[in-house]
Amino acid sequence: MTSTENSPASHDSAPVAHPMSAVLSMTLCVSMLIASEFMPVSLLTPMAEGLGATAGQTGQAISVSGLFAVAASLLTATVAGRIDRKIVLLTMTTLMLISLVMIALAPNFAVLMSARALLGITIGGFWSLATAVLMRLVPPAKVPQALAIMYTGQALAAAFAAPIGSYLGGLIGWRGVFWVLVPLVVINLVWQFAALPALPARNRLTFANLLGVLLRPYFLRALGAIIFTWGSAFTMFTYLRPFLETVTGVGVTTLSILLLVLGCAGFIGTWLAGKLAGDHVIRLLITPPLIMGAVTLGLLVSGHSLVVVAVLLAIWGAMNTAVSIIWMAWLSQNVDDAPEAAGSLMVAAIQASILLGALIGGVLLDAFGIGATFIGSILMAIAAMLFVGSGRSLLKR
Repeated sequence: MTSTENSPASHDSAPVAHPMSAVLSMTLCVSMLIASEFMPVSLLTPMAEGLGATAGQTGQAISVSGLFAVAASLLTATVAGRIDRKIVLLTMTTLMLISLVMIALAPNFAVLMSARALLGITIGGFWSLATAVLMRLVPPAKVPQALAIMYTGQALAAAFAAPIGSYLGGLIGWRGVFWVLVPLVVINLVWQFAALPALPARNRLTFANLLGVLLRPYFLRALGAIIFTWGSAFTMFTYLRPFLETVTGVGVTTLSILLLVLGCAGFIGTWLAGKLAGDHVIRLLITPPLIMGAVTLGLLVSGHSLVVVAVLLAIWGAMNTAVSIIWMAWLSQNVDDAPEAAGSLMVAAIQASILLGALIGGVLLDAFGIGATFIGSILMAIAAMLFVGSGRSLLKR
């Protein structure tokens, strides 16, 4: 891979006519992806009942999307070859639309899993290209701010999708919730078509390019930190509803309020990460696993107190949105010569960790109870902190 391939310094010669509209169209796509991917968290119990499955089994619907996201993140940039990246992104959004319709119509657990697999392809394909595309839409100095704007979509989904999904699920059923998402994705598809400029592929990405980035020692260590950071988060988050129902003893209304608190705190995390990541990214890398692991421990110790749980979930929510911005800012600074390759590998690692987190958490839940699931999350957070260390070993050489 040449030094100019996908480099932030090698922007297209023609400036993007409306970069903010293009960035905002990707922001809405992020919001729809997050809502679609993690809606089963807020609807886990009714979905399990409606499909005749256990809560642990239904949690695997998140796992299967992660499995296919891993494959898609590694294959999208390579298989897509020289296809215009705008066309690739539009294709990913179309697949998300099809997946949502399939979930809403799913007559059984097998169809649900198939639809989630299709969604996984969208997740892996979009995220593997997202940072590299942003680096072509805006000047290098604006990348952290553009990332913060795009990840505002994550904060929006985290703030409103879960509580609204939980509330609407009680009114119109879990299938109705997924039908509500369908027209929003249609709007997003039209907006992307109008706002995104042509993004011709540059030199074709090969598996040799991926291997070259993967074998960089600092990048390989970063992947270890990423896997355990996200694995810790989603071992806990996937099974948050069962914890709140059985330990804290909340009903649907209170559950929705708690999820809203968690999500709204994400706006604070997004703002802080966008403001600080540009100059302090290395110092920030250890913060998410440290704080999120401590929150999970706090929930185990004080989960019976509604007030304490609300405060802890707010802190967790802030870190949940900040972590993505922190790591993608790290990518833009330390793998800026190969953002598509790095993005593909990082998204694969993230999705693999989400898959394993949901899988391990589900097994622990069904076998030993929710306490074991949360302990598993804490152990992963400790492992993530060990990989990050002081952060110096994660700097490019």
